[in-house]
Amino acid sequence: MNARETLRVNERGHLEIGGADCTELAERFGTPLYVYSHQALKTALENWMRGIAGTNHRVFYAMKANSNLALLKFFHDSGTGFDIVSRGELQRALMAGAKGNDIVYSGVGKSREDIRAALRADIGCFNVESIPELDRINEVALEEKRMAPVSVRVNPDVDAKT
Repeated sequence: MNARETLRVNERGHLEIGGADCTELAERFGTPLYVYSHQALKTALENWMRGIAGTNHRVFYAMKANSNLALLKFFHDSGTGFDIVSRGELQRALMAGAKGNDIVYSGVGKSREDIRAALRADIGCFNVESIPELDRINEVALEEKRMAPVSVRVNPDVDAKT
């Protein structure tokens, strides 16, 4: 089943998503209303996982795409980790059931308190994009007497001509 198979127009002329009448949902919950097909998400994730089967991998859902708690719980229950860019996203990932090592912290705007919260949650990795950011993480880790796991994003300054 793909995303198109979960969409149809029913006998009353209403759009349905995964068997749910969107008009009825809008009347019940108001608009704007965001509706996701559990089956379409499940199928897409299963297809992705099948494509990388046999490789040494971890999959991390980028929470900046959508941090709806029900969606996060779906991804957590499906075995993915989370790629976060804020302390609020850290809190939501933990609320969804993630453990620290299920989380990587990306983004360039990490404050000292963001770093401290992530260290205390024992996150899996900080994705670092600059020397000043690396220095800040190191300073906070020393204050907290913790090891800060990091990966360094390198920009080779190659012009993609786009």
